[in-house]
This record gives sequence, structure tokens and C-alpha cells, in this order.
Amino acid sequence: MKPILMCFVLLFSLFGCKNAEDEGETSNFSEMKLESPPPPEPQADAIALVQPKQAKSEEATIEIQHKIVKTGNLRFETKDIESTYNQVVKNAKELGGSIQNDNSGKDNETVYRNLVVRIPSQNFDLFIQNISKGVSYFDTKQISAEDVTAQYIDIDTRLNAKKALENRYLDLLKKANKVSEILEIEAQLSAIREEIEAKQGQLNYLKKQISLSTITIEFYKPIAQESGATESYGTKIWNAIKSGFNSFSGFFIALISIWPFLILFGFLSYFFYNRFLKNK
Repeated sequence: MKPILMCFVLLFSLFGCKNAEDEGETSNFSEMKLESPPPPEPQADAIALVQPKQAKSEEATIEIQHKIVKTGNLRFETKDIESTYNQVVKNAKELGGSIQNDNSGKDNETVYRNLVVRIPSQNFDLFIQNISKGVSYFDTKQISAEDVTAQYIDIDTRLNAKKALENRYLDLLKKANKVSEILEIEAQLSAIREEIEAKQGQLNYLKKQISLSTITIEFYKPIAQESGATESYGTKIWNAIKSGFNSFSGFFIALISIWPFLILFGFLSYFFYNRFLKNK
């Protein structure tokens, strides 16, 4: 009886150990399956590929806009001074410009008109194109475009530096307790503000020159065309006859204006003739 009981105990213990090993293996597997793997570290090559693109995008966003000052100088002959003037004024108004100066005059050979026009820079080329219509040739045509980007950046940088310095002095003024310190800081602030106003004026003037282009236009008409240099031969003869008649009329009018002297001269001549010459 005892041997049989011992066999059952051995078999039971063997089956129990096997089940325990199986459960341990399953539990370890489940724990390994629940643990999420760590994220892969970025490779150096990938980082190297991404960084240049970011640098390029940053460089692309920092683009300097060029500041250009455009000027023009035109001089040409016209057949009608008033018509050309109206054309210039019309084109200037349509393109958002204005007439700044208007001078007219006459010399020995021509009648002329001189205009200074301010036109928005984006319409500069179109205005020149419109004014050039109908002009056979230009005595003078000068177009210039000056790049003032460096000057603009320099003034703007100095202005911002002065404003930052002003803010630092304002902070010091708030913390100052002594009257001497307050007076010294206010003196420095006064000098800095004068420099700020000067730089701001320079920057405003430069901005105006950039936004509005200046064009000087002079058009003229020869006086010879007005005086009849192309008259026919018959017209010249008729003008000579009229000129001779006008000269004779002038001489006759001059004689009439001295009639008292003529009467006196006639009376004296008659007296001398009867007194001296008649007896001889």
C-alpha cells in the first residue's frame, strides 16, 4: 500500500512543477509584450539633412529689399506748348503724381515751359513712356536709378540704436534719487533726442525720395515758326508793301506832330525871300 501511495505523490509533484514552469513562461511573455520598445534615436545623417534646409529657409526669409531713387530729365521740341502741357498734367494725375514746379518763358530763339513732376516710383517707367509718345527725338533724355539701400540701412540702424539708448537713460532716470543725477541724465536725454530727430528727418526724406520719383521736363517751340519763316514769296512782297506804307504813315504823322515849326519855317523863308532875294 505504501509503494502505491508514493507513486501517486511523485506523479502529482511532477505535474505541478511543469504547470508552474508553463505559467512562469506565459507571465514573462505577457510582461515582455506589454513593455513598449524605446523610440529609435535620430541618426546623425538625418539631422544633417534637416539642418541645412532650416538654415536655407531662414536665409530666404531675411531678404533685403533694395531702395532705389529714380530721377529723369527730358527736353524736346513741340509744335503746341499748351497741348503738350495738358498732356503732361493729365498723365501725371492719372498715375498719382503732381506738378511740383511750373516755369515758362521766352528767349531769343524759343518759347519754353519747364515742369518738375513727382510720380510714384512704381509708375515711373509708364509715365516716361506716355510722355514720349509723339516726340520725334529728345534733345536731352537722362534716366537714373540710384541704389540707396546701404545709406537707408545705416540711417535706420543708427536711429534704432539711439532709441535704445534713450530707453536705457529713461530707465536710469526712474531709478535716480539725487537732483544732480537727474539733471545729468536729462541733459544726456536732450542730446540723444536731438540726434534722433535729425536721423528721423534724414530717414523720412530718403523714404520720400524712394517712394516719389522726380522728373524734370522742358519742352519748347522755336520762335521762327511763329514769325512766318516758311512764308511764300508773294506773302513776303505783300508784307514789304505793308511795311513801306507803315513807314510812310509814320513819317507823315511825324511831320504833323511838328506843324508849328513848319509854319514858322515857311514864314521866315517868305520874309527872307521878299526882303533880300526878290530885289536881286
